[in-house]
Amino acid sequence: MSRYIGRGVHGTTVEVLGAQIVDGTLAPGDVLDLSVIGRALDVSLTALREAIKVLMAKGLLDARQKKGTFVRPREEWNVLDSDVIRWRHQSGDAVGVQRDLAEVRRAIEPAAAGLAAERRTDEDLVELEQALEEMRGARGGSAHDSAGADLRFHQALLGATHNELFAQMSIFVEPALLIRDELVHGHEVTDPVPSHGRVVEAIIAQDADAAADAARALLDDSVADVEKVLTEEHDA
Repeated sequence: MSRYIGRGVHGTTVEVLGAQIVDGTLAPGDVLDLSVIGRALDVSLTALREAIKVLMAKGLLDARQKKGTFVRPREEWNVLDSDVIRWRHQSGDAVGVQRDLAEVRRAIEPAAAGLAAERRTDEDLVELEQALEEMRGARGGSAHDSAGADLRFHQALLGATHNELFAQMSIFVEPALLIRDELVHGHEVTDPVPSHGRVVEAIIAQDADAAADAARALLDDSVADVEKVLTEEHDA
């Protein structure tokens, strides 16, 4: 995952500018006046330039001689970057973010579960069962704990495919789980353990079709929970 974890002034500058770009405060094509931004954020030019390097790596900014530093078009952003996903969610596009992530997960995880059922090793089963147990232990805990346990399970699932490309697909899964678990925390939603347990049972039985179906049902439950919470918050 490419989440930026810089701290202090540097990290804060990345966070503020990244959020302003994604929410449209700084629009595509806008040229940054570094001296004005530096005074507004009370940061040195050196710290600001370091933050700009981070945002350039995320595809949000670019720089050209005679033009300066400017916001890149949205289609050139690294939309798979976890910070970009988070900033998009924070900007008020929660429905769109959840929809996009759910559609990608539906395309990936049932197929991964089917492959895992065919290829899993004893070590994979141990990791899946331990992750499931961790999810049980995280019931009633913090959103962070729930997301961590959930992420461990899905990483184990993808890893059990023994396909390096599938294993890297956690780039989609991680921000989806972090956002979802934070969103639904404290609300009455479906207990995720039974649905995850059914995926494990099918993988143990080496039933690829059942594993894919169980993963699909798990994702349907997740989407339904998010829609329920978003509707409750909208109506509140």
